[in-house]
Amino acid sequence: MKYSALIFDMDGTMVHSMPVHNQAWQDVLAEAGVHINKDEFNLATTGKKTSEILHLMLGDQLSEADMAYWSHRKEALYRERFADQRQPLPGLIQLLERAQAAGLPMAVATAGTPENISFILDGLNLRSYFQAVVGGHDVQRGKPFPDIFLKSAELLGVPPANCLVFEDAVGGIEAARRAGMAAVMICTTIDAQAVAGLPHVLQAVPDFTHLDLPTLLGLAQDQ
Repeated sequence: MKYSALIFDMDGTMVHSMPVHNQAWQDVLAEAGVHINKDEFNLATTGKKTSEILHLMLGDQLSEADMAYWSHRKEALYRERFADQRQPLPGLIQLLERAQAAGLPMAVATAGTPENISFILDGLNLRSYFQAVVGGHDVQRGKPFPDIFLKSAELLGVPPANCLVFEDAVGGIEAARRAGMAAVMICTTIDAQAVAGLPHVLQAVPDFTHLDLPTLLGLAQDQ
């Protein structure tokens, strides 16, 4: 079997949270005097760390105090709004259980903050499925740089070429390519056409109910 480990992005992949994240960003940046187009913002920032997004939108001269304030403000607003909507994407639990039963090591690779990671993984009792959890605070560069996926592979003890990534964003799909990993696109916020023709993308599906793990690994083996 070519792929012997699975790596999951979190926001937009394990939970359908990106619309809430983007609305929180829109509202908080408006407070800071910056008005955005949500679609353009999503394409430009998905997969980046909060600090990278704030520097991009508010300038490189942002003070540490302002960075801390706006970061806390945005993430707290997101968690407040998403708390009642928080649930795994359809089919996720079943796929995780099958992978766990098959002995496949798994990791989460997310640009999310420690608080947001706990909000999802612990709030939904998902952490026990994963041998490694890598957040934005664990790497210097967010996606589309490959750092977070390479760190995940290292912690799992699996060569990058043997890892299969699940992502919802073009930046994450590009990060997987740069890491030398194949990917499955979960189309919660981006249309499948965005990754059409990319050789390292095995499938593009609306959610995990459209995936069969043995079949997927069989497809992967034939690549």
